[in-house]
Amino acid sequence: MKQPAVKSVRLSADKSRLTILFHDGFEAVLSAELLRVESPSAEVQGHGADQKKIILGKKDITITAIEPVGNYAVRLIFDDGHDTGIYSWSLFYDYGKRQDALMAAYHEAAKTATI
Repeated sequence: MKQPAVKSVRLSADKSRLTILFHDGFEAVLSAELLRVESPSAEVQGHGADQKKIILGKKDITITAIEPVGNYAVRLIFDDGHDTGIYSWSLFYDYGKRQDALMAAYHEAAKTATI
C-alpha cells in the first residue's frame, strides 16, 4: 500500500482519542486504549508473530504527547510512560479500517490473559 497522505492529526481535549484525517477523505478516530494495546513497539508486538503481549488495564489511558517522526509517522507518548511505538500513516489508516476487529480480538485475548 502506498503511504497515505495525512491532512491533519488532532488529539481530543480529554486526550483519549486521536483523529487522523487523510487526503482521500477517510477519517480515523482511534482510542488511546487501542493505540496503546496495539502499539507497534517491540515491547508490545515482540519480534515475531507469536510474541505479541496482551497489555491489560489501559481502558482509561491517555496520550500525553505526539512527536513527529519525519514526514511519515508520529511517536505517541502515553500517561503510563510508554513511548517506544512509531505509528506510520499507513498503520493509522489500517487501524482506522480495522479498529472494531482489533478491539474485539484484544478483548477476547484479555479474557484469558494475566497481569
